[in-house]
Amino acid sequence: MSATVLVVYYSRHGAVAALADKIAIGVQQAGAEALVRCIPPLDTQHASRHAIVSQTELQRCDGLAFGSPVRFGNMVADAKAFWDNTTSIWLKGELIDKPAGVFTSSGSMHGGNETTLLSMSLPLLHHGMLLTGIPYSEPELHQTKTGGTPYGPSHVSGHNADNKLSVEEQRLAIAFGKRLATLSQQLKQHRC
Repeated sequence: MSATVLVVYYSRHGAVAALADKIAIGVQQAGAEALVRCIPPLDTQHASRHAIVSQTELQRCDGLAFGSPVRFGNMVADAKAFWDNTTSIWLKGELIDKPAGVFTSSGSMHGGNETTLLSMSLPLLHHGMLLTGIPYSEPELHQTKTGGTPYGPSHVSGHNADNKLSVEEQRLAIAFGKRLATLSQQLKQHRC
């Protein structure tokens, strides 16, 4: 029985979506199903390349990767609003003991990636999820000159218009997806 890892994100300029796609590759490489979805935007004019996540998909996932761009060292308002609307799931404890992690993107090296990743972890902890990041056994954490943290995958665009992920950022996102999928499958088997 394969685990389903929900990769849910908000992306304005495409970098967070690119990280989501790489995380999904890692999830699939580990033998789990990756379900990539977007957070409902507050601005209804904003188009996304993936479908909007449903409450049912969130409830049924076996693991979760949650992504948002950096806004002043925090997640975007759309991401906060998403979690503010999960009270019914929280009351039922439907995410308790499921592995989860976070990912982000900023325009500059000191743009608030780590504070954003930490603040994005707070709703996951309140839901009783088991946080996972990227261990230092991943060599790219020692090599990256752009994004990538032990708290989760990240991207630093440097205000480049193409938002292309560095090789290290790509590898870390894939490794994170593999780790999250492996943990999701192990915990799902334990629950069955």
